[in-house]
Amino acid sequence: MNTNKSKMKRIYLGLLIVFLAGPARAAETPGTSTSSLETLSATSQSDLAKALAELAAVQKQIETEKVPLIQQINGQEQKLLEARAELQKRERFQENQLVELNQLKAQLKARSEEIKYLDALLAEYGRAFRTRTHIAESARLEPILKGFDQATASTDLTAQQRFDAKSQLLRASLERIRNVAGGDRFKAGVLAPSGQIEPGDIALIGPIAIFASEKSDSVGVVQQELNKADPSVFVFPPNLKSDVRQLATTGTGTLGVDPTLGNAIKIASVQETLVEHFLKGGVVMWPMLLLALAAAVVAVIKWVQLFRIPLATRADLQTVMDRINSGDAAAALAHARTIPGPAGGLLVAAVEHADEKKEYLEEVLYEHMLNTKPKLESLIPFLGLTAAAAPLLGLLGTVTGMITTFQMISVFGTGDPRTMSSGISEALITTEYGLYIAIPAVMAHAFLNRKAKGILGSMEQTAVGFINALPESDEVHV
Repeated sequence: MNTNKSKMKRIYLGLLIVFLAGPARAAETPGTSTSSLETLSATSQSDLAKALAELAAVQKQIETEKVPLIQQINGQEQKLLEARAELQKRERFQENQLVELNQLKAQLKARSEEIKYLDALLAEYGRAFRTRTHIAESARLEPILKGFDQATASTDLTAQQRFDAKSQLLRASLERIRNVAGGDRFKAGVLAPSGQIEPGDIALIGPIAIFASEKSDSVGVVQQELNKADPSVFVFPPNLKSDVRQLATTGTGTLGVDPTLGNAIKIASVQETLVEHFLKGGVVMWPMLLLALAAAVVAVIKWVQLFRIPLATRADLQTVMDRINSGDAAAALAHARTIPGPAGGLLVAAVEHADEKKEYLEEVLYEHMLNTKPKLESLIPFLGLTAAAAPLLGLLGTVTGMITTFQMISVFGTGDPRTMSSGISEALITTEYGLYIAIPAVMAHAFLNRKAKGILGSMEQTAVGFINALPESDEVHV
């Protein structure tokens, strides 16, 4: 199309030159001949015809090419319309995509919050799962729990990787629930009473784990002891071992029910015999034991001694006085000698000095009671000494025990109470046994002292009654 236009421009330009050149030539050569004008006219006519022919050819060519060009233009216009429609469609699609993108961003944010929430729930579940599992399962669950801890603490893993690692714990917990609900059996190592880890069979029924060792006769309930990382076994009595071993090894057998949910076992595990409790008190317990035995022997001896001493009754005193008043001093003396013990000796001395002045008689009887008093009160002060010394020995054990405790704290710190238990036991047990010894000793001392004073009081009453019953006489019989 552009080529045809350029041809048309050249033709029109040629014709314009021809018409303009003719008059110019005539003006320059006014004396030219008619033949030259004719020649020029013929040439012009020829050029004009030629130009017209070319013009016609060009017009024909234009007509020929016009229809395809119009069709091409129409096609391009149609494509333009389609392109515009497509552009509008794409613009609307882009706007929709932006809206959907914003919605997806909002959903992504919501899902991210949900993932964080689920991650926190899984972390909390993992911590709770660790505390709710039985100590006997620690060995077989350790790889899963270790992977869970690593996924929780790691910052290099993606959210999907962390979720996959944590979901393993969730699947393991669901599998554990199915197993424990119907009872589960597996092999594991347990700390036996010998202090060694012994392999064996474990039967897990709900919260109860039964263990049967493969190396020894250790059979019992698996439990967690303080400051021990490994599970320990609380050994059952011999009459229960066969049934429990059968249950742990075969999965069938008799299972006792503990209504206290393990509290009875825990209480039984901390119970100790009297000898074990005594030995925990340390070296101070031995002198306390000797002191207690000596006090017990003294108390028994004095009890028997004082309760075997007879007292002079009013009838005995009246009999003696009647015989003295009747002048039969020999009969009175004979009757007084029939009364054993210090009361009889007092009456004998009173009859023998009955003819003396009352003042002298009082001195004699008082001297006799003074001689009797040390015999009655002998060994009784030892009980008072025991009552005073036992708490002091207990206090000594308390001081030594606390010194031991502070030494353990300075070496091992306060993290492990077992390192301080020996010193604390010594500090408390010695005080306890000191009071155990002192309280009965105080009571025995008070009772026996009271009994001795009662005997002396009875003798004094007898002496006063004897003196008061004597007749008034100033005569002194030699």
